Amino acid sequence: MGAASSSISVAEIEDVVSESTGLGDIPESCISFIMKSFDPKEICQLAKVNKTFHRASSADFVWESKLPQSYKFLLNKILGDNNKEDLIRTMSKKEVYAKLCRPNFFDGGTKEVWLDRSSGQVCLFISSKSFKITGIDDRRYWNNIPTEESRFKSVAYLQQMWWVEVLGELDFEFPRGKYSIFFRLHLGKTSNRLGRRVCNLGQVHGWDIKPVRFQLSTSDGQNSLSQCYLSGPGEWTHYHVGDFVIDKPNGPTTIKFSLAQIDCTHTKGGLCIDGAVICPTQNTKQF
Repeated sequence: MGAASSSISVAEIEDVVSESTGLGDIPESCISFIMKSFDPKEICQLAKVNKTFHRASSADFVWESKLPQSYKFLLNKILGDNNKEDLIRTMSKKEVYAKLCRPNFFDGGTKEVWLDRSSGQVCLFISSKSFKITGIDDRRYWNNIPTEESRFKSVAYLQQMWWVEVLGELDFEFPRGKYSIFFRLHLGKTSNRLGRRVCNLGQVHGWDIKPVRFQLSTSDGQNSLSQCYLSGPGEWTHYHVGDFVIDKPNGPTTIKFSLAQIDCTHTKGGLCIDGAVICPTQNTKQF
């Protein structure tokens, strides 16, 4: 972020300060202005040079330059309604940055968001409890089962059904950048027996007959459609839904995404749905 625009390295600054004690008396405002061009990791490193550098590293304008334009929207989401205006006013920009870089639940614990340090973009996890799932309230077809394999501590489990359709929708103010969205799915029902992970594949069927359709659309007209077969029973897999780009972040964007297998010539079953992941496209190699 900031390091690329700087013509002097952190090591060079440290060397100069250590060789000339006079530079240790540079005004804090000047040091802060220089620090603004470095990335957060380098700023924290420079803060160790001496007390003056440490104080300069906490200047609000230094850390505000590392925050996305939508940081107030993010704070409002994660702080909820309890005295959030007072909290925001009392927090330094360094504290705001640190808060946003940690995973934070919101919307009743059904979503989690944090700031990606390398890009300044956001990462989101969305629980299956946020989705509209056909037949989810009928226990003949679906169950919410507890598991430690989900950050939300439960997943939606399909026993058997002819028509499988899962719809997700999110209104969110994304920072500028390119994002990718994935469904996190698992074939088979897992449990823990005597400290060992056990996966029951007895109800897994129908996913090798016809592919699942994945679809994405945004309120500014971006669309994506793809399909693939579900595979890899016994393992959590991220299935790519599509990508979208935020060019001009000037308010919330509505994201709609779905998975569907609605061929009623056969039943499908044995599917766990943890939720969805939205992250900067440059970070998708981990999936």
